[in-house]
Amino acid sequence: MKNKRGAMDKTSKIKPKNDLSLLQYKVTQEGATEPPFSHSGFEKDTKVFVCVCCDSKLFKIENKFESGSGWPSFSSPYSSEVITEHRDESYGMIRTEVKCKKCNAHLGHVFEDGPEPTGLRYCINGVAIDGKK
Repeated sequence: MKNKRGAMDKTSKIKPKNDLSLLQYKVTQEGATEPPFSHSGFEKDTKVFVCVCCDSKLFKIENKFESGSGWPSFSSPYSSEVITEHRDESYGMIRTEVKCKKCNAHLGHVFEDGPEPTGLRYCINGVAIDGKK
């Protein structure tokens, strides 16, 4: 976060632009989407997925599933307190955008075509999250 002078606030845990790759920046800060099937995946022993900008816990490995969409998919977030949802009318579609509640980073979208018991599919840009052990 920047203070009134435009300098990074030393108490902020949000990564400045130069700590993110160009694609991570475009996705998280400008709402871009990475190409489907382009993310290399995560370590096999990943237990939790965190925001690349602020390290907030966003998703658990138990809620990850293969949707065939080309993006990491989850049936629910880590908790109801870690994300925000916003109406997205871009590209001539009506969708629900998902953002990190702590830093407002764009993560992806949520759709109502996921597995039971939630029926939800959080379709998340792989570059917007890091896998942690």
